[in-house]
Amino acid sequence: MCLGCGLRQPKREMLRIVRTPEGEIKIDPTGRMNGRGCYICKNRNCMAAAVRQKKLSRSFDTVVGPEVYSRVSEEFAEWLSVNGGQNIEQ
Repeated sequence: MCLGCGLRQPKREMLRIVRTPEGEIKIDPTGRMNGRGCYICKNRNCMAAAVRQKKLSRSFDTVVGPEVYSRVSEEFAEWLSVNGGQNIEQ
């Protein structure tokens, strides 16, 4: 289920965000990194909603600071520009 919009889709159609055993939160494009994961649609609107509603903090049951949200958003945007996805801004 997408963190941003709540839509249920197959995992392969979404992008995984992971909290590693070391506590680092980052984009997992392979879907195979160790750690707790959550999924988000390949859509800027969903990422913006997840950041705005602090969904990573809830999903990972930890405090996620604004700098982490910013870094993950940048990684997400970079991933979209390289791999495609919906570049929709509303």
